[in-house]
Amino acid sequence: MSMAGLAWVAPGVMLMTALGCSSGQTFRLGYLAGLAHYLTSLYWLLNIPVSFAPVAGWLALAAYLALYPAVWVWLCWKCFPNQSSKGTSTDPGTIFEDENAEKRETVLPLLGVRASFPFNILFTPENRDLRAPKRGATWPSRAVWIFSCAALWVALEMIVARLFTGFPWNLLGASQYQVLPLIQIASLTGIYGVSFLVVWCSVALASSVLSFVQRPALRWFWLGDLALPLLALMIDLIFGVTKFFRPQPDTAELKVALIQPSIPQKMIWDPKENSTRFKKLLELSELALATKPDLLIWPEATVPGLLRFEEEVYQPITNLVRTHHTWLLLGADDAELAPLPGGGMATNYYNSSFLVNPDGNIAGIYRKRQLVIFGEYVPLASWLPLMKYLTPIDGGFTPGDRPVSFTTTGPKVKMSVLICFEDTFPHLAREYVEDDTDFLVNITNNGWFGESAAQWQHAASAVFRAVENGLPLVRCCNNGLSCWIDERGRVRQIYGLESKDIYGAGFMTARIPLLGPDEKRASTFYNRHGDWFGWGCVAMVVVRLGWRLLRFPSPPRTRRGSG
Repeated sequence: MSMAGLAWVAPGVMLMTALGCSSGQTFRLGYLAGLAHYLTSLYWLLNIPVSFAPVAGWLALAAYLALYPAVWVWLCWKCFPNQSSKGTSTDPGTIFEDENAEKRETVLPLLGVRASFPFNILFTPENRDLRAPKRGATWPSRAVWIFSCAALWVALEMIVARLFTGFPWNLLGASQYQVLPLIQIASLTGIYGVSFLVVWCSVALASSVLSFVQRPALRWFWLGDLALPLLALMIDLIFGVTKFFRPQPDTAELKVALIQPSIPQKMIWDPKENSTRFKKLLELSELALATKPDLLIWPEATVPGLLRFEEEVYQPITNLVRTHHTWLLLGADDAELAPLPGGGMATNYYNSSFLVNPDGNIAGIYRKRQLVIFGEYVPLASWLPLMKYLTPIDGGFTPGDRPVSFTTTGPKVKMSVLICFEDTFPHLAREYVEDDTDFLVNITNNGWFGESAAQWQHAASAVFRAVENGLPLVRCCNNGLSCWIDERGRVRQIYGLESKDIYGAGFMTARIPLLGPDEKRASTFYNRHGDWFGWGCVAMVVVRLGWRLLRFPSPPRTRRGSG
């Protein structure tokens, strides 16, 4: 996640690697690039402490996600190119080339095949005038193609965030989470605007490099492809910088204590260890409560058993809050009877968060809506019983049906909770923010993945939820990254950062700014209008694909004779 600069190069390199390749080779190159990326960035799935399931899940998820960059590279070259002067479609790498363009042979070592590499991709001499651009290769046509490549990338990110329940993990824009002036555009467009800008600049840079290599005599002409994306980048940075110069009013603060128990996942799954880990949680809480916080927060899945139905769990918790007269937000399982269609009753289990008031009463319950596939539920389990062997869980949770706000008194605070990877979904998180919401809370258990990059990747996504909705976000995690992020996306505190023990057990106190009495938060454009930008990119891609198919239909295939 620290190599943000590579994101500005990678998309363009992926496209240039496929120059001169056939349609199938183009797709395979994109797939190979995607597979290499996801196998390395999702390696932490192998840390799940079960036998073969992590390997199968890691390979299957990477194989699925790699389809998106493969489709992107293939469609960029095959569906978005300009057309030749005869009105016929062109192959990758010849989109700026006429029938007399000079070519040379090159070897594509990754595929082990030879392909025709167009030397004059951008310009060819006409009437011996080196400065005359060839037909179909005008600056506007190249600019439209480069812009379309960026729109296609965003359209595919919109799909990956929703298809098969969605997995918007490590979207390209998340790589820029530390470039704070740049990412402020997310308050308008969501994270997709950052992804768009990175891809736009990357493809434009690749096109400009090719222009320069082929026509070095035209000293400044190669800058043409970079003009529009660089202008947009400059405007974006100015917008971001001005947001940081706006004065921040003095506000009341809420003192919050975050407990990070660092409980190994095997211990969570072992019923014999329930009392041990619960005791550890209570001991850390006693230490944190000595600092007199207004709110104590426990992470997801740290409470053994069902809070509302097991006295050995409920009683110690109520004793804790009554003794210290504090509010407690915690993660625990919940259950509820539900009628079956054919008669009878069934028990639905929920991954939930609870708000307990200083009197020991439950003041609010939120049930997780976005469940982790194969981690919290097994798809098609009733039709394909063998699917259960691909997951370490015995049963499954039922999803909640709505966001729930928690409100405390003394001081009055309104917050909403996102459980686990719910904070990676931009369109979901905005539903939890109202004009009087003080901050968001994410409670999560990344102990599944040991001490890995998963914690940092998860936190990088959370930065964008704060910027998109213009309010702070507090993260309380089992083994990291426990922190809080302000409304500009600055990670203000990280537990264990100074001691270099971010995955260890302990607690952290933080002061979270609050709205004033009866104050309403100025909602961001993204919070009000959602993924207008992302859907706009989807619409542009659909229109452009439809236009190409109608204007340049594929020629009919001819059958070869047997002789």
